[in-house]
Amino acid sequence: MNAWSALTHQLVEAAYDEDVGAGDLTSALLPEPNTPVTARVVARDAGVIAGLTLGPLIAAVFGRRLGASLRFVPAEGVRDGAPVAAGQAVAALTGPCAAVLATERTLLNFLGRLSGIATLTARFVAAARAAAPGVRVLDTRKTTPGWRELEKYAVRCGGGENHRFGLHDAVLIKDNHLAGVPPERLADHLRGLLAGLVTAPTRPAFVEVEVDSPRQLAAVLTVPGVDMVLLDNFTLAELRSAVALRDEAGLRPGAGPRAVLLEASGGVTLETIASVAATGVERISVGALTHGALSLDLGLDR
Repeated sequence: MNAWSALTHQLVEAAYDEDVGAGDLTSALLPEPNTPVTARVVARDAGVIAGLTLGPLIAAVFGRRLGASLRFVPAEGVRDGAPVAAGQAVAALTGPCAAVLATERTLLNFLGRLSGIATLTARFVAAARAAAPGVRVLDTRKTTPGWRELEKYAVRCGGGENHRFGLHDAVLIKDNHLAGVPPERLADHLRGLLAGLVTAPTRPAFVEVEVDSPRQLAAVLTVPGVDMVLLDNFTLAELRSAVALRDEAGLRPGAGPRAVLLEASGGVTLETIASVAATGVERISVGALTHGALSLDLGLDR
């Protein structure tokens, strides 16, 4: 089982309160509610499964609060991140009949949501790497409040990578941080901002600056300490020019002591990501991986 955070534990507890509350009125009508059953979690559609490592936590929380012993076990050979076919059993939930039925919908909600993100991510990754095998596809902070750990986990299950987890682990200087700063003053302004990192107690995971024009990019490339530049809503031609400008400055990864990675972002779709990847950028961030994913259809069969 994953070492899920306290927030994810609270989320599962809240899901119980939301759905079961004071009790399952329907399952209480069963003539033999404690009859042992094993129900299979079955994929109704093909996709990439995610959330199997969360299943034992859901079973533990619901079992404890229902006063029942519930056991969640992935199907043999099926792990998070694996492709699954329509009709394939991916896991089983075992326990008293009434408790299994009370757990059904919440379990499927979690697994369906996470599997939908993993499935969509896998499609984006496949499309991008068909054009540029080394390109990295990343998520953003456009996640459901309270679900960030889970949704970013699902992105990894789909072959994507995580951008910063939150405001606390990396520096991303965006356009709103630079509002009112003209391009000719941008480099000096950034040097002043980044000077504060010298006295910071810990070094951020990375330092990234967002730009929305080639002129801004040229200024940012002169600033030491910038690890990445986010190219916001650049056209394909502008992306190619940005890569050429970075390379001419000797900042291409592996070409010198200082490297700057380029990240494309803004309106990237399944139809356009291959063209974006072909421009030579190293990273592509896609908010739709989390905010645009549909749940994978899963069912519980007895």
